[in-house]
This record gives sequence, structure tokens and C-alpha cells, in this order.
Amino acid sequence: MRVGVIGSFVWDIIHGRDPLRGPVEEWGGITYALSAFDAALPADWQVVPLARVGADLWPQAQRFVAGLRHLAPDAMPIAVPSPNNRVRLEYATDELRSEVLQGGVPPWTWAGLQPLLRDLDALYVNLISGFELDLETMQLIRRHFRGPVYLDLHSLLLGIQPDGTRFLRPIADPAAWFRCADLLQVNETEMSMMAPDPMALAASAMESGVQALMVTLGKRGVVTVVAPGFDTLADLGRPSDARLGAVRTALVPAEPVETSGDPTGCGDVFGATHFSRLLAGDSFSVALKAAIRAASRNVTFRGAGGLAAFLRGELLRT
Repeated sequence: MRVGVIGSFVWDIIHGRDPLRGPVEEWGGITYALSAFDAALPADWQVVPLARVGADLWPQAQRFVAGLRHLAPDAMPIAVPSPNNRVRLEYATDELRSEVLQGGVPPWTWAGLQPLLRDLDALYVNLISGFELDLETMQLIRRHFRGPVYLDLHSLLLGIQPDGTRFLRPIADPAAWFRCADLLQVNETEMSMMAPDPMALAASAMESGVQALMVTLGKRGVVTVVAPGFDTLADLGRPSDARLGAVRTALVPAEPVETSGDPTGCGDVFGATHFSRLLAGDSFSVALKAAIRAASRNVTFRGAGGLAAFLRGELLRT
């Protein structure tokens, strides 16, 4: 069984994460999600990174994925003749930061992506840069791909200024994106660009066919909204009119973390772990608990190098 992972490899330059240390440079972006998949997927699943990487960092990206235990033997990032995405992160607090993007890996086209979807059983799409693919390509994925689709809107809600500074901005038709996903993830700030509160966003998402919405709230946990009759991925094959019950909502607290730690990548670890455990056959609530546990554990680790082993409990925190 194979899960495709769409997202961007990003080289992070992080300032202010630790006042006692200087800037830190390390892999970020989709590497957090890939690490979480590697730690949480069952033994009979393989991960297929569907990522384009700038030629300047392709050897390093190749080495990173080669260290994943669940990497499919025929899978590897694709080198493109463009400078890879690099992000300068300036932390003001644990959860407030500015972001400047440099580089520019071109987006996927449907013609380039379609052949790569044929051997996949599930698909995780994390719009790390917001430019991985456009709405038309996402709609074509939804139309032609039959497996479950997990969508993290992430930086789709970020515009970009000429100097690369990212800023929050609304998108024209959120519901069109919602219709492309079975499971949808946003954080609280991203939600504010689409709806005044989680319930308003949930109403739009449920009407669009989303089966589970997760709004991550940082240290306060996650708000979940689940469609009637949905509990495992097997329920996706049942007609919606055959499912009984009401929409289920919950505010699930985060696990306490003793140290201030590093919140970078927590949402990516949360989503990838949640989807991994659903692919393993876990119920929604069991998968959610595993995702919250993994995200909290990620706070106590720096960067994505070695993260998979840390999430499996094989390494002490850095």
C-alpha cells in the first residue's frame, strides 16, 4: 500500500527560536510530515514523496528521504533547474513568527502529476509553500483519484510580497478547495481568513463533502468536526445518505509539554500522524490521540533530522 505525499522541501534559516543560540539552518517544510509518516505508518504501507526539489539542494533531499524506513523503493524527489525554496523564520514568541520565502520551485501540472498517482492508495497534500499546485490541478486529482485525500491548506492562505515576506490573505473560493478533500486541516489563523469561527468553517466544509475537519489551536489543542457516520476510512465507501447520526464536534486539548520547545512543524506532524493511523485502520478518535501525542512530542525536538526515530522513541530529545 502506498501513500503519496505532496509538499515542498524547504531549507529553513531560523532566528530567535532559542535566545541563547544563533541562527539555525536545517530541513523544514514537508520533511516534518515525511518523518511523521515514517514513524506512524503500519508496516505494510510505503511513502511516496511527490516533491520537486531545486537542483541546488536535490542531493541533500535525496539523502534525507533515503533515511526513511517506509520509503517506496521506486520513489525519490524530482530535481528541477530552479533554486530550491528557502525560508527565513523570525520567532517573536513560541507561536508568533515572520516568514520570508526565497527561491521558487515550479508548481505541479496535471500532466506531470497524473502518471505518479496511478499506483497510489492514498494521498496527503500539504500546501507548504501554497504554490505546489493550483485549484484546477487539485480538482483534477479529486476527479480522477479514488483513494482518500487528506488536505492541509497551510500556506495557501499566505500571499507573498516582492521581497518574499509572507502575509495572510483570503482566497477566492475556499469551498472549491474543500470539495477536493475527505479530511481537511487548517490552523486557527488560517481559519480566520475563511470564516469567523470553527463552526462557520465547519458548516461550509461539511456542505462541501469534507468528512472530518481539524482546526489546530497550538497549545490549546484542536477543534474537530466530523460528519455523521464517519469513524474510519472504510466509511468513505458508504453513501452519505446511509449514515445515521449528527455532526460531532469536540475541543481536544494538547498534551502538556514541560519545556517551551520548538513548535516548528507541529501541524505537519499532527496531520501526517493522524492520516497514518487512519490508514492503519484506527478509528478517528484513536488516530487523533496519536496525532496530538506526536505533535506534542515534536515540540521537544529541534528540526526534522532524526525526527522519525525520535517520534518512534528511539532517540532522546535534542
